[in-house]
Amino acid sequence: MATKRDEYVGKLKSQLDQWNAEMAKWEGQAAKAQASMRAEYEKQLAAIRQHKNQATEQLRKVQAASGDAWMELQRGADEVWAAMRKAFEKASTQFKK
Repeated sequence: MATKRDEYVGKLKSQLDQWNAEMAKWEGQAAKAQASMRAEYEKQLAAIRQHKNQATEQLRKVQAASGDAWMELQRGADEVWAAMRKAFEKASTQFKK
C-alpha cells in the first residue's frame, strides 16, 4: 500500500519527467534556431534548468525525510514546484512563437 509520501513523490516525479521531455524538445529547437533567437532560447533554458535543479533537490529532501518529517518539507516542495511551473509556462510561450 502506497503511503501519502509515496503518492506525493510519484506525482512530483511524473511532473518532472514531463518537464524534462518538453525541455529536450526546446533544446532541439534552440540548437536549430537562428542566432538572434538562440540567445533568447538559451536564456529561457538556463532559467528553467535552475528551477529544475531546485525542484529535484526538494524532491530528494522529501524522499529522504523520515516519518512525518516529509510533511514539513511538502510546503517548501509545493513552493518550488509552483515557481518551476511558472518559469516553465513563461518559457513555453517563448518556444511556441
